[in-house]
Amino acid sequence: MARAGLWSALAFALNLAWEIAHVRLYTLWASADGLSVAWALFHCTLGDVVIALAMFSLAVVMLGDKDWPISRPWAGGAIVVAGAMAYTAWSEWYNVYRAGNWGYTTNMPLVFGIGLSPLLQWLVLPPVMVAAYRALGPGLLGRHETLPTIQTNDFKRGSP
Repeated sequence: MARAGLWSALAFALNLAWEIAHVRLYTLWASADGLSVAWALFHCTLGDVVIALAMFSLAVVMLGDKDWPISRPWAGGAIVVAGAMAYTAWSEWYNVYRAGNWGYTTNMPLVFGIGLSPLLQWLVLPPVMVAAYRALGPGLLGRHETLPTIQTNDFKRGSP
């Protein structure tokens, strides 16, 4: 639970910063009052935390390791990036073109009609989250237990 909590806290802080940085690329910025924009930023950040936590959990299941940011950062990070980018591409397409829940300004760079900024968000932030988890985790969660090393003399010829 503590590992998921640390991951979620990192996701909240980093995604809130990203949401604030790219909000002007969405039509909401020009059409809504300040309170509505603040609510949207908070709401979207919570959605990002849910995505991050779901991808963290997916990596735990796929790797069979609840502490994968420490023990298998590359594999777990790849799972998070791939899953989050796939979900984000679908979500952006659905919410912009099907449901009309939000729109892009002309300043939003597009990749196949999908906003580049939300795609970059899930390409850039998960590796930063893994690095921050690796830096903060051992101190906050306790020492990471490593697997015992296998000594070469443990494998003697002729022993069962």
